[in-house]
Amino acid sequence: MIGIICALALEVDGLKSMMDNRLDMEYANIKFSMGTIEGKSVVAAECGVGKVNAAMCAQLMIDKYKPDFIINSGVAGALVDDLRICDMVVGTEVLQHDMNASALGDPIGEITFPDANRIYFPCDEAIAKKIFKLCEGIEDAHAFMGRIASGDLFVSRRSKRARINIRFDAIACEMEGGAIGHVCFRNNVPFCVFRVISDDLNKNQGMDFKDFCGIAGTRSILVISDFIKSL
Repeated sequence: MIGIICALALEVDGLKSMMDNRLDMEYANIKFSMGTIEGKSVVAAECGVGKVNAAMCAQLMIDKYKPDFIINSGVAGALVDDLRICDMVVGTEVLQHDMNASALGDPIGEITFPDANRIYFPCDEAIAKKIFKLCEGIEDAHAFMGRIASGDLFVSRRSKRARINIRFDAIACEMEGGAIGHVCFRNNVPFCVFRVISDDLNKNQGMDFKDFCGIAGTRSILVISDFIKSL
């Protein structure tokens, strides 16, 4: 079973349209669609915005559907100058940049578990490399690999983005992937996060947001469907 958690409804709708034998279920007001694409069992859901929504969706998907791995797609903001709108980023690791227990002596970003402490959650290397290659194959797309930082805030100020980049060596930021990686890691479920850049460091010159959403959704669906076909 392939688990897919999307940030955009457009992405989920595109995947649902490709499913055979689709069955829709709802848990905790999150809608899950299960079916087959290219003969492979797939479950997809739109998680909603933010880390709690994302974590809840990931845990429900793991508990109810037992996926072999989970892919998270969506959009992200650039933390480096090289990234432009509609470029694609595939995570090597994910983290939560707004986790801050530094008053207790912990490094910013460090998550405390009963048995360990951790800042970075590694994406599955084989899946990430395959998705990166598929991203590279999309016409007019530039693909990058690196750390993706998540937090429960929309980071618009360039100075704040620079701090996240410097502190964590991350190249993109968003609001869900770090939480999904956190849940998958603790459940021993391989995962990968990939994103389409929605806003760069140059004030998003030359791209209407509605136009962007259409491009981003199309690119994400193409990568995911090609990935499923390759299995």
